[in-house]
Amino acid sequence: MSLLARVPAPVLILLAAVLWGLLGILGKQAQAAGVSPLEVAFWRAALGGALFAAHAAVTRAPLPRGADLGWTVAFGVVGVSVFYGAYQLAVQAGGASLASVLLYTAPAFVALLGWAFLREKLGWREALAVLGTLAGIALISLGGGQGVTVSGPALAFGLAAGFTYSLYYLYGKAFFGRYAPASLYAVALPVGALGLLPLVGFSAKTPGAWGSLVGMAVFSTYLAYLAYSAGLQRLSATRASVIASLEPVVAALLAALLFGERLGPLALLGAALVIGAALTLSLQPGKTAD
Repeated sequence: MSLLARVPAPVLILLAAVLWGLLGILGKQAQAAGVSPLEVAFWRAALGGALFAAHAAVTRAPLPRGADLGWTVAFGVVGVSVFYGAYQLAVQAGGASLASVLLYTAPAFVALLGWAFLREKLGWREALAVLGTLAGIALISLGGGQGVTVSGPALAFGLAAGFTYSLYYLYGKAFFGRYAPASLYAVALPVGALGLLPLVGFSAKTPGAWGSLVGMAVFSTYLAYLAYSAGLQRLSATRASVIASLEPVVAALLAALLFGERLGPLALLGAALVIGAALTLSLQPGKTAD
């Protein structure tokens, strides 16, 4: 029995949420040390991809082939290159807490994409959640806060991150039941790193910057994905989504403690609407994928 199999499933999901909540914090620390946002995204994808490639090799997990490989490469470009890059640019433009909250617009995008491409029903619950997300974004844009910059670029990059993150649902629904997650990430993450490579200007890095980059790859990517996947095998997607929604709370608390970031009252209300909409979609009957 593996070590992760001995850990209660809710604890694994909570661990993944906490580790994902560190993404903006570690990214901001690396950026403060002189690493550009796109270089941060590159090293997350490259180092994380190397870890998953080693994992897939050790476990002899079969890699996707043929058309499945093509879709995985496409996912690597959009779901890794664009997503990882947009998220770090959102951290730079608006702050770690704002970027994390805007990431949770993803479930609203999932509802719209599922309706448009998978013929899933868009009922009153989904419509209300989408409207709640839009209202939340509006309040965030008006609310501002201390150490938080609510600007056009911050909102644009944050929403781009939320949209590309939502594509994990479409991709996951098609492939996560057919391949081990490690084998898919062993392809998608290196492809994502290659997609970012032409845009990266590499800089000299301090030991502290390397520590943040390695920590992001090991803890917030490799271990977080493994913990979430292992937890999801023994827990319903609904319960997993609810526990994982603690991610922006963790990010906001750490950003306040370490960087003095504090959303204003209106922005806090907007953040609550965004997270509440995500929970509403997570709790809907019949939801089986994240």
